[in-house]
Amino acid sequence: MESFIIIGLGKVGTSIASLLKKAGYTIAAVVDPSDDALNANLVYTGGKPFHHPSDLDIDADCYLITTTDDQIKAACGALADHVRPDAVVLHMSGAGGLDLLDAVRRTGAKTGSMHPLQTFSDVQSAVDSLPGTVYGVTVDPDLRDWSEKLVRAIGGIPFFIDEKNRALYHAAACMVSNYFVTLMYMAEQTYGLLGLDEQKARHAYWPLLRGTLQNIEKKGSISSLTGPIARGDLGTVKKHLRTITANIPELLPAYRELGKITADIALKKNTISSQQSSNIKLLLSKGA
Repeated sequence: MESFIIIGLGKVGTSIASLLKKAGYTIAAVVDPSDDALNANLVYTGGKPFHHPSDLDIDADCYLITTTDDQIKAACGALADHVRPDAVVLHMSGAGGLDLLDAVRRTGAKTGSMHPLQTFSDVQSAVDSLPGTVYGVTVDPDLRDWSEKLVRAIGGIPFFIDEKNRALYHAAACMVSNYFVTLMYMAEQTYGLLGLDEQKARHAYWPLLRGTLQNIEKKGSISSLTGPIARGDLGTVKKHLRTITANIPELLPAYRELGKITADIALKKNTISSQQSSNIKLLLSKGA
């Protein structure tokens, strides 16, 4: 099986390298400027450690760049003199295109991107949770079959994306993960006004959240919508607007905009009429 060099030994690079190793691929080398990262994570990956791509004195069949997005282009440039013309260079940015890898593409290397739709809180939890994860894949045309085999070898499910749509794909991922965290933060701030600390707030809303997620998994988002907007309850929405304005006005714009989208969902669910949806949107735009 192919050999890999991993550029960037953070949580993403370490966990993916660990899965590659378990799948039978050879981790020939790992590169990271941090001694702490190398010392802590070599147990997962193996491979000869280096501090910079320009230090490499060995090569591999595939180079996997798992640095932060703004470092990918520079890392690729540093690799340009080390990569064989028949090698493959991949990055793991969700929004970044293959243009980030132009430096090695000009040398004849094949390029691609594979991004796991997963959150990485720490290496071990990522290693445990990555199997079954969907990967957004964009590759040179002749790498399609190879990349599908690679993703499936580490327990993933490939989802091929046109390069022009990578930013849109990544925006959706941020809505699911990052903005969801933001919503929970907003809820915790609101519960804080009632005297609940963050831990007690999570304890309070967790059964509701768990039930909602289970409903979405089973029935989809539209069918899972409940609450005052789904019922067309203008009176309750007015009360919400008044109390948010009085107590946490900084959250009011988000409440208003999310409510408008929720009205569209309720209309699609057929629990409110088009007139009710318009009335709710008008209230959320101008009412208090």
